[in-house]
Amino acid sequence: MGLGRTVLTALLATSLTACGGGDSSSGTGGGGSGAGGGTGGGSADTCSLASRQDWAFAQLDETYLFPTLLDRTVNRASYSSVQGYIDALVAPARAQDRDRFFTYITSIAEENALINSGSNAGLGIRLAYDQAARRVFVLEAFESAPAFAQGIDRGSEIVAIGGQTVDALMSSGGPQAVVDALGPNDAGVTRQLRIRQPNGSEVTASVTKAEYALDPISDRYGAQIIDDGGTKVGYVNLRTFIIDDAKRQLREAFAVFRSEGVTRIILDFRYNGGGLLSVADVLGDLLAEGRAGQVFSKTVFRDSLSSSNETQVFGTEANAIAATRIAVIGTEATASASELVANAFIPYLGSNIALIGTDTFGKPVGQIARDRSACDDRLRVVAFRAVNANDQGDYYSGLASVMPRTCRADDDITRALGDPAEASVATALDFLAGRSCTAIGAAPSPVAASAQAAPAKRELLMPTAPSPAQIEIPGLQ
Repeated sequence: MGLGRTVLTALLATSLTACGGGDSSSGTGGGGSGAGGGTGGGSADTCSLASRQDWAFAQLDETYLFPTLLDRTVNRASYSSVQGYIDALVAPARAQDRDRFFTYITSIAEENALINSGSNAGLGIRLAYDQAARRVFVLEAFESAPAFAQGIDRGSEIVAIGGQTVDALMSSGGPQAVVDALGPNDAGVTRQLRIRQPNGSEVTASVTKAEYALDPISDRYGAQIIDDGGTKVGYVNLRTFIIDDAKRQLREAFAVFRSEGVTRIILDFRYNGGGLLSVADVLGDLLAEGRAGQVFSKTVFRDSLSSSNETQVFGTEANAIAATRIAVIGTEATASASELVANAFIPYLGSNIALIGTDTFGKPVGQIARDRSACDDRLRVVAFRAVNANDQGDYYSGLASVMPRTCRADDDITRALGDPAEASVATALDFLAGRSCTAIGAAPSPVAASAQAAPAKRELLMPTAPSPAQIEIPGLQ
């Protein structure tokens, strides 16, 4: 049994080589590696519920990072779905916050389409809700998608869907009622949306869902140089690590940074739930000119698979810079590969790297992929820990507990991402320039507390059964 650090999944990634028969299907970009270890086809009964459940258990039994936290007493016949059975098996790990629904089954075809081209269907907006106020807001809009073409963008509020107010939907059924009202993310589905724009005006838009490509770095604001009092600061807003083309886009952005002599960087990961390790590796290399051969990160498997443990070292990139200070913008939606990149630089930058915003999700583990092509099943199994050069990596409560510096900041959706006046970007600039900030978790000063009201508590709008794109890009509709 061989495991390797290659180009896989949802929130970190690696590939499991097939053991025995079957095919290694679902190729991805980057390194030419297969996206999942194939376990082949089979008889007509291969895709029965019981067979699929048995297959899922076998993969977990062999590779799950926390074998002592698998509930082997669970009766598969008690569950009407593969995912329900998986959730029951890993419930002990979930109870200890080690596997917060990170182990799941998905579609090989849909996930490969997302990785290879960013292919997806829907409105093309990322939504968050305020439970107490019963409101839903747009956090960002994807430029090639139908909602953006109708003037729906960051800061827009969805007031009503097809004649039903969001307030009424939230009152009767919570966030899932809003998801249900928006309908399936299938091309051709049309919804009438009443939108309140940031300036207070309201418009009604008829938006038809369509196929579009998710762009990992926005052409509008995703990569830019900010002039902060004469100092050039590189800003990168990476929406996701899951799309392979992010590597090309990052290289192009850093070519500009290098030509302008940039050494101070803002990594805006505020909604980035992770993705491909291969993309994280490229980003690490682009930030670390002169560190080739030094440890970037390590993947650590369970004891029985320790022969597959691997160390990833910094490589060389033609457009690399030697970053001297890095500000990482994060929120509770920041997870996995995003956290890995930040954690990787702690041994080298020390107090010259900081987390800006709020604490992150806390996912220091990654999944492997096991494919059963006959059923279009890809099982994402939590199988390894990710640690840095100092073997630090158990940040299950979030990065704030391990980052040398933190600065608290709000996510100001009234301003564009990348705007130097936006609260998180402004605070990142303060850190990079050596100006003071308030640590995450610290109580605000009386003056600051009286100067502004507490920000609204917003959570990403997620369906109960998310698609591969929604798993990778939380809040996507």
